Amino acid sequence: MNTSTDFTKTAIILHWLMALLLIGLFAVGLYMSDLPLSPWKLKIYSWHKWVGISAFFLALIRLVWRFTHPAPKLPDITPLAFRFAARISHGVLYLLMIAIPVSGWLMSSAKGFQTIYFGIIPIPDMLEKNKELGDILQETHEILNYLFIGLVTVHVGASIKHHLIDKDDVLTRMLFRQKR
Repeated sequence: MNTSTDFTKTAIILHWLMALLLIGLFAVGLYMSDLPLSPWKLKIYSWHKWVGISAFFLALIRLVWRFTHPAPKLPDITPLAFRFAARISHGVLYLLMIAIPVSGWLMSSAKGFQTIYFGIIPIPDMLEKNKELGDILQETHEILNYLFIGLVTVHVGASIKHHLIDKDDVLTRMLFRQKR
């Protein structure tokens, strides 16, 4: 168990890199979904898939780091119900960091659009082409993304609550700062 009250620098870097990637992927996903079919739309889709694959691999690295470097405990004054909610919501966030790119990969496979990572490395399709399944997986991918954004909003809100109301270090220990 981590007895430090701070996250490691690696955990902080992975956290903020994932935050930027995933929020960017969500924004690009919203943008590209309404574009008319064009070379530009196909290029944006390719970039989205490349970054999604990168985020998937980064999420795997982050999970390994988290399992080998447990997060610092919440302050002792944090009610048990909030500790439980934090543990569950963090677990669901990690699950979604894996499930969202996998659902996108499955969707692309079912829709018959193989991913060529950075335009060089073909990623094998996970499913045979199947339009109906592709449509279901597209809906699943969208729902998972909205669930993720909702949980991220709760996560940010809880961090702000800790900082402004509880006046503890839960938010600041995930920021780059000088050691105390």
